Amino acid sequence: MVSEDSNITGNSADGAAAGAPERRITVRRAPRFVPFMVLGGLLGIVVAAFVAFGLPADPAFDAGAVFGFFTVAFAAGGVILGCIVALFLDRLSFRRSEHAIVEAVAEDEPGDD
Repeated sequence: MVSEDSNITGNSADGAAAGAPERRITVRRAPRFVPFMVLGGLLGIVVAAFVAFGLPADPAFDAGAVFGFFTVAFAAGGVILGCIVALFLDRLSFRRSEHAIVEAVAEDEPGDD
């Protein structure tokens, strides 16, 4: 992920784009939230299956109904936990961020080879 800190006007080192503005940017690797949410939801479904079918059941309730109830509860909890993990990793990525200066480069003319 790239974020712009501020604009500073200056000249490039080689003089190719004299007077062109420079930008100071921060470069970091940020996690994508959707895969963490999907993984959390899938893990919640697996835990719901274990609770519904692996543990001793109450004869008053059908195992499918118990699985459906726990799927909703545990999948939602898994999505929330996935978001929390992604937020934690996002905060850690700020520590590993690097600062850079981007300079404008003059474009070649269409007829130049």
